[in-house]
Amino acid sequence: MPTNQFQRCIFALITVIITVHAYVFYSLYVVNGATLMSVTGESGVLAAINAQGGVMLCGKLVPIWAVVLVEFCLAYLLEIFVGSPASFKLACNVFDMRSTNPVIFETAIICATVGIMCPVMSFIAAWLYYPYYMGFSIMTLLANWLKLVCYNFPFAFFSQLFFIQPFVRTVFKLLFRKSSQTNPETA
Repeated sequence: MPTNQFQRCIFALITVIITVHAYVFYSLYVVNGATLMSVTGESGVLAAINAQGGVMLCGKLVPIWAVVLVEFCLAYLLEIFVGSPASFKLACNVFDMRSTNPVIFETAIICATVGIMCPVMSFIAAWLYYPYYMGFSIMTLLANWLKLVCYNFPFAFFSQLFFIQPFVRTVFKLLFRKSSQTNPETA
């Protein structure tokens, strides 16, 4: 789909904007919502977050927008420099891009991206959301990382494969329709 570095950056930007918001929602509401509500005694997740003064990030309570901003910056940099290049190389190692059905090749790229990004971003999240107030233990960090991978991988796989990437590819095609029509070699 993207044919040059600018388009790759735009593609990654659209992907990360949608993905980070989805994961923050998933993490706060689905995975941790019941705990947040039981700790604060609130009847809603957003009320619970507000009652505790924000979300714990690096041992400090910060607003949700700060969590989104930090995760966005980290995910975008990781996607640009590691996720996209490595997933494309992995897909090319398995399939020949010229002779493989484009849907199969794109699916291989998506699967490889999830396989790379999910464990790495979960490891970063294990550091960011570590309960530093309890002291630090490498075993607790590794256990938290494994727990996050187990929670995040199914959500990442299915949301990327069936919802996020098809939507991003549709938006990308609409944005860059003229450039692909003027250059038939890139279509």
